[in-house]
Amino acid sequence: MSDPGQLGNPHTLTTFSRIKREGGKFACLTAYDYCSALAASTSGISLILVGDSLGMVMQGHDSSLPVTIDDIAYHMRCVKRGNQGALLVADLPFMSYYSETESLRNAAILMREGAQMVKLEGGAWLAETTRLLTERGIPVCAHMGLTPQAVNHLGGYRVQGRDPAQGEAIIAEARVLEEAGARMILVECVPASLGVQLTQALDVPVIGIGAGPGTDGQILVWHDLLGLYPGKQAKFVKNFLSGNPEGIQGAIREYVRQIRTGEFPDAEHSYS
Repeated sequence: MSDPGQLGNPHTLTTFSRIKREGGKFACLTAYDYCSALAASTSGISLILVGDSLGMVMQGHDSSLPVTIDDIAYHMRCVKRGNQGALLVADLPFMSYYSETESLRNAAILMREGAQMVKLEGGAWLAETTRLLTERGIPVCAHMGLTPQAVNHLGGYRVQGRDPAQGEAIIAEARVLEEAGARMILVECVPASLGVQLTQALDVPVIGIGAGPGTDGQILVWHDLLGLYPGKQAKFVKNFLSGNPEGIQGAIREYVRQIRTGEFPDAEHSYS
């Protein structure tokens, strides 16, 4: 199917619902500045996330925990100027949604800066916050599976949902969040089989990162897609820039193509 963004039409939540309904796939990418947003949105990326991953790839921290709402707001302003039709999603960073008042205040800040949806990490305990934001016109994407803001509680960056009971709990909690109004679910670092089950269980689009090829959409961090982040790479990371004669935009286009054809992620980049 054609991509509305490539035809000059902006992506909306309706776009992604239709893609899921028609059995299509869509590509997502993080971006943190004007140039990366421009390159991504003109190369087939349907959704751009201004993620708290900027704490690691932009600020040099060893986790996303030091990132503040002001950091996300600044980068969202930059990304909005470069964006050409992708849906803009902003992370609510660590401890920025611990109460109703803080959730509303911080989500409103990001929406005023250009976000069209906010992303929160957690499970069923987010239901009331999700309902609160949704009722006030702020779309919510729930981030499940491996939630980096809870890395200390999880004991490190570990695959989630390998235990059948844990996998069933993730699906059940995702249903709770969908019922509370979440319009998308992002699931990170789970077995490919659970990615399929979760996608089939929900009516809303499911975005995967390290969740196998069966989700509706895929997302990578900008620096991972281009091989720019030093050190050991996660299993689900693929360098699309290496060997690509068309440079950065060629790498993004190849990433988009492989997602739509089902070539990426393959078994090498998925968890069993």
